[in-house]
Amino acid sequence: MAKKFPLHPVHPERICWGCDKYCSTDALGCGNRSGHTQHPAELLGNDWYAFGDWGIEAEAPRKVSAPA
Repeated sequence: MAKKFPLHPVHPERICWGCDKYCSTDALGCGNRSGHTQHPAELLGNDWYAFGDWGIEAEAPRKVSAPA
Protein backbone atom coordinates (compact mmCIF):
# COMPACT_ATOMS: atom_id res chain seq x y z
CA MET A 1 0.00 0.00 0.00
CA ALA A 2 1.27 3.44 -0.87
CA LYS A 3 1.97 6.02 1.81
CA LYS A 4 -0.66 8.69 2.42
CA PHE A 5 0.38 11.74 0.41
CA PRO A 6 0.77 14.77 2.70
CA LEU A 7 -1.17 17.87 1.68
CA HIS A 8 0.98 20.33 3.64
CA PRO A 9 4.42 18.89 4.49
CA VAL A 10 6.55 20.94 6.87
CA HIS A 11 9.66 21.15 4.65
CA PRO A 12 8.75 19.91 1.14
CA GLU A 13 12.02 21.24 -0.30
CA ARG A 14 13.99 18.64 1.70
CA ILE A 15 12.23 15.60 0.19
CA CYS A 16 11.88 14.11 -3.29
CA TRP A 17 8.21 13.36 -4.02
CA GLY A 18 8.84 11.29 -7.15
CA CYS A 19 7.88 7.88 -5.67
CA ASP A 20 6.73 6.26 -2.42
CA LYS A 21 10.23 6.29 -0.92
CA TYR A 22 10.19 10.05 -0.09
CA CYS A 23 14.03 10.18 0.03
CA SER A 24 15.88 13.18 1.37
CA THR A 25 17.23 15.36 -1.44
CA ASP A 26 20.83 14.43 -0.66
CA ALA A 27 20.16 10.67 -0.90
CA LEU A 28 17.84 10.08 -3.86
CA GLY A 29 17.13 6.40 -4.31
CA CYS A 30 15.23 6.28 -7.62
CA GLY A 31 16.75 9.01 -9.78
CA ASN A 32 20.14 9.88 -11.14
CA ARG A 33 20.82 12.32 -8.29
CA SER A 34 20.44 15.27 -10.65
CA GLY A 35 17.50 16.82 -8.80
CA HIS A 36 14.38 16.12 -6.81
CA THR A 37 10.72 16.02 -7.74
CA GLN A 38 8.94 18.98 -6.19
CA HIS A 39 5.82 18.68 -4.06
CA PRO A 40 2.74 20.18 -5.78
CA ALA A 41 2.51 22.81 -3.01
CA GLU A 42 5.93 24.12 -4.10
CA LEU A 43 4.68 24.53 -7.66
CA LEU A 44 1.00 25.43 -7.30
CA GLY A 45 0.59 26.88 -3.78
CA ASN A 46 -0.97 25.57 -0.59
CA ASP A 47 -4.41 25.02 -2.13
CA TRP A 48 -3.01 22.78 -4.89
CA TYR A 49 -5.32 19.85 -4.06
CA ALA A 50 -8.50 21.94 -4.47
CA PHE A 51 -8.09 22.24 -8.26
CA GLY A 52 -7.96 19.38 -10.73
CA ASP A 53 -8.55 15.66 -10.29
CA TRP A 54 -5.77 14.47 -7.98
CA GLY A 55 -7.73 11.61 -6.47
CA ILE A 56 -6.84 12.86 -2.98
CA GLU A 57 -9.45 13.47 -0.34
CA ALA A 58 -8.75 16.66 1.58
CA GLU A 59 -8.40 16.26 5.30
CA ALA A 60 -10.36 18.56 7.56
CA PRO A 61 -8.41 21.64 8.61
CA ARG A 62 -6.90 21.32 12.05
CA LYS A 63 -8.31 23.61 14.69
CA VAL A 64 -5.70 25.20 16.90
CA SER A 65 -7.02 26.09 20.30
CA ALA A 66 -5.93 29.30 21.91
CA PRO A 67 -3.59 28.94 24.91
CA ALA A 68 -5.35 29.20 28.24
